[in-house]
Amino acid sequence: MICALGAAVCFGTATVLQAMAARAAASDGGTGDGATGGGAGADAALLLRAVRQWRYLVGLALDGVGFLLQIVALRSLPIYAVGAALAASLAVTAVVAARLLHVRLSRVEWGAVGVVCAGLAMLGLASGAEGDRAGSIALKYAMLGTAVGVLLLGAVGGRLPERGRALVLGLGAGFGFGVVEVAVRLVDDLAVGSLLRNPATYALLVGGGAAFLLLTSALQRGSVTVATAGMVVGETIGPAVVGVVWLGDRTREGLEWLAVLGFAVAVVGALALARFGEAPEGGA
Repeated sequence: MICALGAAVCFGTATVLQAMAARAAASDGGTGDGATGGGAGADAALLLRAVRQWRYLVGLALDGVGFLLQIVALRSLPIYAVGAALAASLAVTAVVAARLLHVRLSRVEWGAVGVVCAGLAMLGLASGAEGDRAGSIALKYAMLGTAVGVLLLGAVGGRLPERGRALVLGLGAGFGFGVVEVAVRLVDDLAVGSLLRNPATYALLVGGGAAFLLLTSALQRGSVTVATAGMVVGETIGPAVVGVVWLGDRTREGLEWLAVLGFAVAVVGALALARFGEAPEGGA
């Protein structure tokens, strides 16, 4: 659980540092199109300026460390516990943004941070060890098919009206991240030959890449709150069900109710903080 929480801290902090770097890069670029990101070229120029900011590089490093911690957590904890912990990165972003970006949190949002922490505490008490079932070849191909489906969903969702587009793309991104969570458990041999023959390897790569593409598009072209809420739902509920039903994830004896309650509380708290899916700009 420590690794899962460490991943959440890394991801949540990285979001704020990258937001600070992007703001600084936009300011350096002046007030024209380069600052506003009005087109593809302006976005590329902004990115090139951002990667020269130390905060952006530290954020990328934290993303890498967070991903490694996520892998370690998924190899030792039930998927439902890791998924809820990763959703808690929104609480980390909110707290760090309040400190570094001087974002004012409402009482409801501070309450949501506390709710997330309470849910994670319940999960920590109730979670058992990871399931001991080896994933079937059918499940591995199902994950690969789901990853491809996420790409197709992105192609369709990008053409929807603005209101539905953010939700569909956010859900698709969540499904993609969920594929990554499950695929990590389905990679049981790290030998090069076995990795190349394992459909879960390709599911992990395709699902992760598709998720980042869809989430980026959702945040750029729609409501951050709606997109992030869709992502949280997509990356927590489905993988949790797969872990329990097909991979044998369990709770400590007699604490099933506490695990279900903790999972629900943590996810609901994260949804209340969905506007921090992309760290907001600070006050004047």
